[in-house]
Amino acid sequence: MKRRYAIVPGDGIGIDVTREAVKVLTAAASAEGLELELTEYDYGAERFLRTGETLPPGALDDFRAADAVFMGAFGDPRVPDMRHAREILLGTRFALDLYVNLRPVRCLDDRLCPLRGRTARDVDFVVFRENTEGAYVGMGGIFKKGTPDEVAIQEDVNTRKGVERILRAAFAYAVRHGRRRVTMADKSNALRFGHDLWQRAFAEVQADYPGIEADHLYIDALAMQLIKDPSRFDVIVTCNMFGDIVTDLGAQLQGGLGLAASGNLHPGGSAMFEPVHGSAPKYAGTDQANPFAAILTMAMLLDHTGSERGARRIEDAVRACLVAGESTRDLGGALGTAAVGDAVARRVAAGS
Repeated sequence: MKRRYAIVPGDGIGIDVTREAVKVLTAAASAEGLELELTEYDYGAERFLRTGETLPPGALDDFRAADAVFMGAFGDPRVPDMRHAREILLGTRFALDLYVNLRPVRCLDDRLCPLRGRTARDVDFVVFRENTEGAYVGMGGIFKKGTPDEVAIQEDVNTRKGVERILRAAFAYAVRHGRRRVTMADKSNALRFGHDLWQRAFAEVQADYPGIEADHLYIDALAMQLIKDPSRFDVIVTCNMFGDIVTDLGAQLQGGLGLAASGNLHPGGSAMFEPVHGSAPKYAGTDQANPFAAILTMAMLLDHTGSERGARRIEDAVRACLVAGESTRDLGGALGTAAVGDAVARRVAAGS
């Protein structure tokens, strides 16, 4: 069966790391006998500056028709308000209703774990971040701007449908992947109304999954426990803003943003995958960018579209490279972007 993927490299180092991720994807497809159809789209700052267009008519239909979308990174100082990045990334998430932001937090080598007395085995959990509601929906406004009486209001939107479906997605994942516990994090002791909804929905949903342990932590307590003992966590589910924060904490536990992959999913529907680092324009084209996050994101894409073996090949190859010191300087190695991609692709082809 042919797999059709849309590839959007984006801006800055997004272009560099996407090139290496595609290289590794191609190696995995060859090793596993997969037939791919890759279509690259030039949506990003260059196109926006040239045409004034972010996503042209038909772009979202193309994304819907693909088995999955891979996006690199967005951001360019020539677009100070980052309108193009907002409209491409957030526009895709909202238009395709990609309500699950899935962030695996897995440390692949002991030396990358920053916690004293902990090893890579202690850092292995996933975060389900609600991706279409919360404080990021852009509802609110500013009254009397620039005056001493200025008022700014930012609304935090939580719907029963939105809360329940992200909770069910987290529990379903735990069942499917043999995870023992789902932890829900909120701040219902201070944010009474929206997070009261989270509390009630969590109690009802967990009753449908009697084989899964369920517990609750306030988000500040969760942050402390992640540093104290990350091994206690399997699946974490939380709202949009808290998920944004706690996944960056998780990225540091696994070795930094250069290793952090993510997926934006509508279970049973569309899917878009992206590494979570920025576009770092000053490093674009210098062969210094770390491509591991993009490569691991491509593994997530393969796994989601039915090639678990191909995904495991990539993850095993990345782990082997990290153990062998075949990495970029930020991870203690001496290789450039392309050389890391070549090293991972060789190990993928050889079965690491």
